[in-house]
Amino acid sequence: MHVEEHGNPAGLPLLLLHGGPGSGSSPALRLGVDAERYRMLCPDQRGAGQSTPRGGIEANTLAHLLADLRLLRAHLHIERWLVAGGSWGATLALLHAVDAPEAVSGLVLRNPFLARAEDMAAFFAAAGFPLPVTVDRDAALRWWQAEQRLAGGQPGSPPDEARLVDRYRVQSHFLQNRCWLRQRTLLERCAALPAIPIVIVQGSEDAICPPAGARALAQALGERASLRMAQGAGHDPTHPALVEAMRQALTPAA
Repeated sequence: MHVEEHGNPAGLPLLLLHGGPGSGSSPALRLGVDAERYRMLCPDQRGAGQSTPRGGIEANTLAHLLADLRLLRAHLHIERWLVAGGSWGATLALLHAVDAPEAVSGLVLRNPFLARAEDMAAFFAAAGFPLPVTVDRDAALRWWQAEQRLAGGQPGSPPDEARLVDRYRVQSHFLQNRCWLRQRTLLERCAALPAIPIVIVQGSEDAICPPAGARALAQALGERASLRMAQGAGHDPTHPALVEAMRQALTPAA
């Protein structure tokens, strides 16, 4: 597992979880984070980013990812950390807090993905193609183009085709398996969360993880969570409204 550290080595530990699954960490995850206050820990999940084997789906399940986070915390000798993640990263952050409640001091969740059947169906309907079973270069490129269009950011040039195939192979693997949340949904598992502060930051115009999901999560969490809408923002984490909302969520009250 490839892990990068940024910010202040003596700062408060902050685990930053990327989306996807399969996308890998990027500098966009660190936008809005105070580099003097936090020691930012940015792992690439199995099969993603610079972790090896890239694109691997064997021994790559939700249980494996949760075990990796427990191992990483033990390896770094960190007692507790604040955990932030966006999209699938928010899903994994919630599940990590359920899996290791003693490890998590709080959660900051951007545009959370609930991994329900209706969430997946709505995305692929909007994208204009069914969930691929076999991800080849054409399917990966179409998937990337659909995500860029729905995210509302600047599309730019696509990444290396081989990296796209690897990325969406992992994502397809997780989505076809409903992210291993069939028997107990994410919202049901949230009942076991520890009593920690939770902030949900949601782009008001997100077409990939729509606001309805964030509202459902906030309702399930009740008084322990606050929901903050980033007006005009979509799924793109670099949107100024989302960056500012994340900055505020990660800034302790005076």
